This record gives sequence, structure tokens and C-alpha cells, in this order.
Amino acid sequence: MSVQQRESEPRGGFFRTRKGRHAAALGRPVVAALAVTLAVLVASTAAVYLAQGSDEPPPVPTARPATRVGAGVPQDWPAWGFTHTQNTVDAERGPAQALTDLSRTPVPQVTAIMGWGLDNPQPRPGEFDWASLDRRMEAIRRTGGTPVVTLCCGPDWMKGGPAGKTDWSKLEVAIEPEHFGDYARLAAEVAKRYGNVRYFTVWNEFKGFWNPSANRWDYEGYTKLYNEVYTALKRVRSDIRVGGPYMVMNSNAPGRKYGPPSELSGPWGTMDQRNLDAVRYWVKNKKGADFLAVDGHSMPVQREVRLDEFRALAKFSDVTRWLRGLAGDLPVWWAEWYVEPDASGWTDERRGAVHTAAMMEFVRGGAASALYWNPQTTTAANCPGCLWSGAAAGGGATPTLAMLQNFARWFPPGTPLVDVRSSDPSVRVLAQRGQMVTVNGTGRPVRTLIEGKALDLGPYEVKWIGR
Repeated sequence: MSVQQRESEPRGGFFRTRKGRHAAALGRPVVAALAVTLAVLVASTAAVYLAQGSDEPPPVPTARPATRVGAGVPQDWPAWGFTHTQNTVDAERGPAQALTDLSRTPVPQVTAIMGWGLDNPQPRPGEFDWASLDRRMEAIRRTGGTPVVTLCCGPDWMKGGPAGKTDWSKLEVAIEPEHFGDYARLAAEVAKRYGNVRYFTVWNEFKGFWNPSANRWDYEGYTKLYNEVYTALKRVRSDIRVGGPYMVMNSNAPGRKYGPPSELSGPWGTMDQRNLDAVRYWVKNKKGADFLAVDGHSMPVQREVRLDEFRALAKFSDVTRWLRGLAGDLPVWWAEWYVEPDASGWTDERRGAVHTAAMMEFVRGGAASALYWNPQTTTAANCPGCLWSGAAAGGGATPTLAMLQNFARWFPPGTPLVDVRSSDPSVRVLAQRGQMVTVNGTGRPVRTLIEGKALDLGPYEVKWIGR
């Protein structure tokens, strides 16, 4: 399949996930119908949960804030990194400077097996095409990154389509149950070919797994697929680490008028209980797992509601601690994360401050991984949030990549955290014994005291400071 065909992959959102320009290619067949009836569905869901009474799910004990980074995972765990998307780097397409800058401080790098710049790996039963995935894996190897594979998406012939053809508009149709075994065998072939890959997430955001008649996710179907893939991967190598369910953690704005009740809420709003139910079912019925993967946006699905972007970040630590309470010792893995409202008009400085503050929330909440979705373009010099500039601007690392690399360097798994505070609450601080990072969460200059020393920060300025 040509690059032009891959670039036609649709973008959009299910329950308005607010991913904007950072989005994975989305496009579920039920979106249009659900959009028309959204108000009715919200009202009916509210009635269901209000009527449940004692049948509501028991509350999950929220885990305490972390005292060390990713407690319980080994030091080589893939903690802070990014996901390759449609326009990325490799030896053929460059830009060469980005490859060099990525190599300076290697970080985990995630790739799907199909879509987002990658061809169909198995266009027909028994026929494999690894060329595009080989190129991406070589780029990860060349830059020293820890490779992570997202097992999404699937060949058309496993989804009811014809063999030998790829309809990219149907990229996110779910695998049909009779082909779950075929998909598990494809996953095993990926693991065999790329023997250096130890970390696999199964599917992505429950794509195609929606039960419209029940107004909820088809978590039974997803979990069956997951269990078959898990079994197949463990048969290849017992040291492979497998995780799911990669549920998108959507939330509604604060206030009952925006959504039904939920067992998890905060100043950022209220979680969609259906998503929590899906995670709960997977935790209870999975055959096994080495980590629990989710993704989400800090902002609510109601795009017209603009919360303070720094206040909304508490969602990441609150959700992480809820997941830790639910799943016990399973490491919590944020496969994607987003913070910017649509058409925000943010400056690069403001965006960088919010990104850095978000990473602080992941660390404090006890997340083991947070993997940034790279919204890369091919040539544009102005690419908000990208990890390297476009080829026309030289292709070098941006402050966003430098931020991820700094977290990888200074806050690797196992690092003990030190309680350091600012005299001005608008300045956020995250510290370990030898280093700290500070963020001015306002658009004005600030002078604050940290550990008895004065610190001046410009509007939305981020500073990394030795201790």
C-alpha cells in the first residue's frame, strides 16, 4: 500500500476524545449514530447508575502518591518516551539531525504494526510484508531506543474484508471473533521477527469494540482477543511483557449537567463510568498481564468547557492512583496523553510548561510509563508539540524532546522523590536528591523561594536545577 493511501487514514474522535492534531487515526463505524443520540445516551446512562443502588461497583481504594519513580518496576523499564506516528524518522526519510539528537539520550520508542505510516504486515493468510516495520525498527535500534510494539491494527481479511487489499478507511474495525486466533498468530510472528522487543500492548483504545445496543464497550470481546494474544506471545518467549486494555480515560466537565455519576471524580471533572467498567472487567478476566495500559486527555470531552490547564492535570495523578488501587502491583502505563484544547492559541512556552507539569503528575501519581504521542509533520518549521523540527528547519530536537530526555535522565524508575515545595503555589516543583525541575504555571514573571533560595521564573518558564 502506498504512502499516499496510508496518509488518507481518517482522523476524528469517539466520545470526542479531544486529541486534536495529536490524534491517532480514528474512525469507528458507530460514531455518527452515537453523536446524534449522545444526549439521550448520557441521560439513560445516568438513570442506570442512579438506579443501581447497592449494585454499583464497590469503590476502589486509591493508592497513595508515589515516594519513588515507578515503584516496583526494574530500572530498565520503558518509563518516559514517545510513539512514532505517520511522519517519523528513519534512515531513508530522515531528517538525519533528529536521529542524532534522539541518540544523545535514548528513550523508549513505540510503534504500531499497521497504520500511522506502516503497511499491512499480512495482506493475505500466510503472506507477510515486513518492509515498512523493518525500517521503523531499524530507526529505533539506530537511536538506542527501547522498542515497544502496539499490536494494532489488523489486516482486512481478519475483519470481514477481502484478502490482498487494504481499505485504510476501515483501519479501526475490530478483528472478528473467528479470527482472534489468526491475530494472535500474527502477534507471535511479530515477536519472533523482532526478538529484541520485550514490551507489547494489545490493540488500541478498544477500536471497534463497542456495543451500541448496551451503550457500553464490548469488553468481553476485547478481553477474549487479549487473552489469545497474551497466550501466543508468552509461548514465543516467557520474558515478553504484555499489557492492556489501552482504554481511553474520557472525562466529563465538573457539574452534573455534563455527565452521569461516576466512582472517580475531581476538580477536573467526572470519569465516564463505562470506561472504568471496561478496565475493571479486563482486570478481573484477563489471563495475565505485566502492566495496565490506558490513555487520555486532561481536558473534558465537552470541548466548549475550558478548565484551567494546570488544574486539569490532577486528572492524570488521580486516575493513576485509582488504577493502582484497582490493579494492585500491575505497573500503570499511559500509552498516550494529551493536554491541549483545540485551537488553544498557546505559545511554545505555555505548551512546554503544561507538558512538563503533566509529567510531574504522572511521576507523583505513581505511573510507571508515560509515552508521548508525537504530532510530527514532514517539512514544517512550526510544528506545535513536535519532538523535532521539520526537514525544512533542519530536523533538530525541540524543547519537547529535550523535556522527555531530561525526565529519562533525572527521573528513571526507582529514583527516590524528595518533598520540595515552592513558597508560591503557582510554581510547581518535582525533586530528587540531586536535581529538580520547576514550572511557572502562570503567564507572568514570578519570584519564589525554594529550599530557602530565591528563584525567578519568566512567564511559563521551566527550569531544571541541580540541588
